[in-house]
Amino acid sequence: MDKSDARDVARSSSLYTAEKAESQEICFVPDGKYSEFIDRYLAHEGRENELPPEGEIVDAAGNVLGRHTGIHRYTIGQRRGLGIASERPRYVVQIERAKNRVIVGDEEELTCSEFTARDVNWIAYDEMPEVVRARVKVRYRHEPAAADIRALPDGRVRVHFDEPQRAITPGQAAIFYDIDSAEEVLGGGWIVREGH
Repeated sequence: MDKSDARDVARSSSLYTAEKAESQEICFVPDGKYSEFIDRYLAHEGRENELPPEGEIVDAAGNVLGRHTGIHRYTIGQRRGLGIASERPRYVVQIERAKNRVIVGDEEELTCSEFTARDVNWIAYDEMPEVVRARVKVRYRHEPAAADIRALPDGRVRVHFDEPQRAITPGQAAIFYDIDSAEEVLGGGWIVREGH
């Protein structure tokens, strides 16, 4: 069932959600300020000690360029609000949780052609073919891009795009669409690591 069919069912059942605008954010974070939500939540739960501490902002060579106020305040691809001085624009290219570091680099460093996804759930197949040709979406505003998907052990897959994509982020959902239809979902999984 696609979205228009679901809305038709909702209309026929007189549900108010039939005409409701699509949600673009997490419903309990309507202002889109995720780091502030995490701050408030942990404070409310008396778990302030679990907030990510301040740490270093570094370049790919490990040179310290500044300090961050907690890794939960940064996202891959972010350019604004880094609090560092640089002769050229810098972007968050990696977040190293174990080392509590934010790594910044040039825009070209944000692109890659491959990634691995875990916990893949196939809607279109009981058993995945050797290779699935699909359009893959790696974040909300990402235009699905053509890719080959190959099975790996343990319910994982390797996705290889025809053209490099920007800001593929571990922890985000990857959605696989039919190569010929932007509406038909084949399946999806969780991005676990970038490739090159």
